[in-house]
Amino acid sequence: MTDQADTATAAPAISRSYNIPIAHEADVVVVGGGPGGFAAALQAARMGARTIMIERFDMPGGVHTAGLQGAADSGVGGIHTELMERFAAEGHIYTATESTHPGWAGNPLSHYERKKPQGSDFRRMSFNPEGAGCVMATMLKEAGVTALYGTTFLDAIVDTDGPGDGTIKAILVENASGLQAIAGKIFIEGSGTGELVARAGAPFVRGGGPQPKGADWDGVERPIPGGLLWMMTGIDLKRLIAHQETAKDPELQKVMAEASAAGDLPQGVYRPRMTGANVYGEAYIGHPTLDMSPIAGNGTYVLWQNVPYEWALHMDDNITDHTRAKRELRGFINAEAQFLNKYVPGFETANIANIGRFVGIRDGRHPIGEYVVNIEDVRAGRRFRDAISRPMNKTFFWEGFQKHDFEVPFRSFLPKKIDNMILTGASLSFEYRTLFMVMRNFPWCTQTGEIAGFAAARCIEQKIKPKELEWTQPYF
Repeated sequence: MTDQADTATAAPAISRSYNIPIAHEADVVVVGGGPGGFAAALQAARMGARTIMIERFDMPGGVHTAGLQGAADSGVGGIHTELMERFAAEGHIYTATESTHPGWAGNPLSHYERKKPQGSDFRRMSFNPEGAGCVMATMLKEAGVTALYGTTFLDAIVDTDGPGDGTIKAILVENASGLQAIAGKIFIEGSGTGELVARAGAPFVRGGGPQPKGADWDGVERPIPGGLLWMMTGIDLKRLIAHQETAKDPELQKVMAEASAAGDLPQGVYRPRMTGANVYGEAYIGHPTLDMSPIAGNGTYVLWQNVPYEWALHMDDNITDHTRAKRELRGFINAEAQFLNKYVPGFETANIANIGRFVGIRDGRHPIGEYVVNIEDVRAGRRFRDAISRPMNKTFFWEGFQKHDFEVPFRSFLPKKIDNMILTGASLSFEYRTLFMVMRNFPWCTQTGEIAGFAAARCIEQKIKPKELEWTQPYF
């Protein structure tokens, strides 16, 4: 008998049968074209596997291209080094130093250099996000990857009839051709937020991590706030610094007060930082002043507009939260740009050059793999028989910026309950404190993608599943 209360509150349902054609078949299907998915698809195809990559935006690179992050660095080997060299050769790398940006080191408006001694040397490398996306798309084409842009991943069709783990038979996507199915032998999770894991029914822990518990904590558990990056061009740094110095207004508090009094600065655009135990890090839990970094060219800067932490949004799995973040942050960006143009010297003729195609999610789902890398592994410098690389040396800000040498096992690339999926990047089987702190950057995601692509191609060659692959030597 049906409970009347349940019946009364149940949402209405619409049922319809679809005859969805299999539009593509491949050896390796990669869901998502961020750094991990890009490198996985590139490596698998280069090793001879028929490879398809789906990407919801118009280019690969994820948060670093479509999201405008553009973080360049020295190559760490493999595809990452190849990328950095190719970006440089095609004129997409931009380097800011004390000579090009005098007075930037130690400036409280700097996202990265604010804590450096004033006037000290610094070197900030970035790549032009749009140019880099073009290079990455070309590389995939050269390797023979079938890259489907403007294609949204919807669901996974999983065979669970056998006695062991389930097997993904195909994924469902939607694009200009409508609903389609893509069949494959091995599927690679490159979404960055564990979407393939969730739709395939593999276990995961919801994103969020330790919650800030400041003096005003109200008991609401809040995920790490996401952020929307945007770019302004035509900024005169010398005039900005001159104002900071002559007006004794280093954080622009005086002009903010002036604009607020005139009704030109809406509440919420600039927000105080949160204080207290377990705070995520000052870059994420407040926006009290301008927050920017040089990128792409002289006079051009990328700026941060973070989701207010008090909103407690889960943007990776809640459409209401996702929509609110996009809507409100674009409003904040527009208001901030108008404020800067009208009140802040150096911004008089600056204009919005670009806004990220999506709000970046800093901590999404954490898949539970055959091994979950945890902070104790890091502290102990644990070694594994199936290490994917030589010991890495990483700085953990949650550990008081201590450096640790540790290894990562291939088992953390293999989700439980699915036998033909390989994880990459921010969707590896890591607990929060290891993943969020250091293991979600461009070099690492590219390296793990390359490893996933290599493993997938080897499995195709040997006609085995990923969990049957013997991993005995470090790749890097």
